Amino acid sequence: MASKKQDIQSIIRKHKGLKKNLIAILLDIQSEHNYLPPESLRYVAAGLDTPLIDIVGVATFYRAFSLTPRGKHTCLVCTGTACHVRGGSRILDEFERKLEVGSGQTTKDGQVTLETVACLGCCAIGPVVVVDGEYHRRASIRNVGQILGKYRKPETPPAKPQKSRPAKSPAS
Repeated sequence: MASKKQDIQSIIRKHKGLKKNLIAILLDIQSEHNYLPPESLRYVAAGLDTPLIDIVGVATFYRAFSLTPRGKHTCLVCTGTACHVRGGSRILDEFERKLEVGSGQTTKDGQVTLETVACLGCCAIGPVVVVDGEYHRRASIRNVGQILGKYRKPETPPAKPQKSRPAKSPAS
């Protein structure tokens, strides 16, 4: 745990230990851990000489921050009006079915966090799905598997055992 504390102190020093750089500090921590671990928030509070409640308040106010571990990939499904009218909610249902998680959850293997967004501002190309910043335009339930296939490693089936053949004798 000492090394984690040193890592946080290093990030705070990088931002000159200034309270006004709190968001940048939290972003750096999150980019390193893929979320904001509770002990990291305590270290930031101590390092900036700021009440923990203020740090937690910022961390929970902004949607960019997560207090729970997130997946390696983030999948956003737009459910805004234009995307909804074009099937956005059915697309979300298909992602939930294929990933076996609900919106706001992360898959058991830690690969994908599924989220919804009210509007991505690109209604003309909707319904839109964004995975790790890559926009997938005119998404449909038919291409959900294809979209996921770009980001998830397919599970390899177990190797089939080879049937051994009896050795032929040289006399036969």
